[in-house]
Amino acid sequence: MNKEESINEKDDMQIDVHAPGNQQLNKDSHEFSFDYLKVYYGKLFPYSDIFRWMSYGNDGKHPACDESYFSRREFSFTLENDVYLRFQSFKSATDLENSIKEKCPSKIDIGPVYSVDPSKRHAYVQAGNNVFTPVERELVFDIDITEYDDIRYCCSGSDICLNCWPLMAIAIKVIDTALRDDFGFNHILWVYSGRRGVHCWVCDGRARRMSNEVRSSITDYFHVYKGSENGLKKASLTGLALHPFLARAYTDVLLDYFERTLIHNQKLFSVEDRYVKILDIIPDKSVASEIYEKWQGNKRSSTSEEGRWDQLKSMLQSGKHKGLRRCVEEIVFSYTFPRIDMEVSKHMNHLLKAPFCVHPKTGRVCVPIDPKHCDDFDPTFVPTLSLLLEELNAGGVRMDVENDWERTSLDQSIRFFRSSFLQPLMKSCKPNN
Repeated sequence: MNKEESINEKDDMQIDVHAPGNQQLNKDSHEFSFDYLKVYYGKLFPYSDIFRWMSYGNDGKHPACDESYFSRREFSFTLENDVYLRFQSFKSATDLENSIKEKCPSKIDIGPVYSVDPSKRHAYVQAGNNVFTPVERELVFDIDITEYDDIRYCCSGSDICLNCWPLMAIAIKVIDTALRDDFGFNHILWVYSGRRGVHCWVCDGRARRMSNEVRSSITDYFHVYKGSENGLKKASLTGLALHPFLARAYTDVLLDYFERTLIHNQKLFSVEDRYVKILDIIPDKSVASEIYEKWQGNKRSSTSEEGRWDQLKSMLQSGKHKGLRRCVEEIVFSYTFPRIDMEVSKHMNHLLKAPFCVHPKTGRVCVPIDPKHCDDFDPTFVPTLSLLLEELNAGGVRMDVENDWERTSLDQSIRFFRSSFLQPLMKSCKPNN
């Protein structure tokens, strides 16, 4: 149970962060509890920032704004015991804050802006007025590390570590560059999901107003797989040369990550069943067999993983075997290219978890990720509920800070959200822009 205790006259208020059984949680614990969550929503969640973002300048401060805009946005709450509340709507940041504090949702999802207030949708249906339809929605991408289970060997399922995190960094770099350079979008937010993946929000006005057909076309732009074979998702690289987008991704990101990081992290060429899976990609089985026999004969040699990869590249690119030049690219794409959830991106009515939620399985906060420094992001070192409460306790009451989150490790994440994403977005939403 949460409570505030007076320790002494100088150290005013401290939050009780003891777990059941009176076992004190240390800062490395990822345990989740609704008692902790109530404190988080009461002191740390950035309500005003979420409201400003979701309002896109329609906050009543200028004559051209649409004052109904925010109230037509769907929010969805998952409550304790998996009670699911959809089509929640709010008129103001205060309404949103009061509802979250009252209901204490373990998860907050954000949906589209509808033509009418989603909480009043039944009234329109009963009146025979079929006007309830989504009219705006950020273009979103959901990338889950479990989609890579066929090519990562350090973890499986929902687990993630620094050896497989580079797969998420690759996805961020490839997609972010394409969204900016190929489609001209500017206001893009990347967020750690709190457990096993990343989310992307494309918030430019023209992105929010795209039809499902246009969203599907953009999503297909990022799709290169033709299905699974021998337990591995295989890339479909058509044409005599790579599409410029794919060529750039291959040259600037994929090949380097594959050769410098994944080969070593995942031990792709030092464990037999792993390099056999790579050889299975080669369509000429006689060539694959020749390479396999060579490596089997040299098991006791000092040939490194990089050495085996160089041997494989040399044979495939030598020109001696017809139709194999693209195999090197197909191998690299199969192991590195982003694997997005296609359906989430194609349709306006899909929900996506809000930034700064807390994942109920890990206790980790869904913090923004800087795409320029995504290599440095450590998913195992993001703020957790127990850590944040300990920091609040340790910081005491400080008169030199305006917000409680400024004295916790959440400070850096909220400042990055504001300076790198929210402020440029708000500037673009001004009537004269």
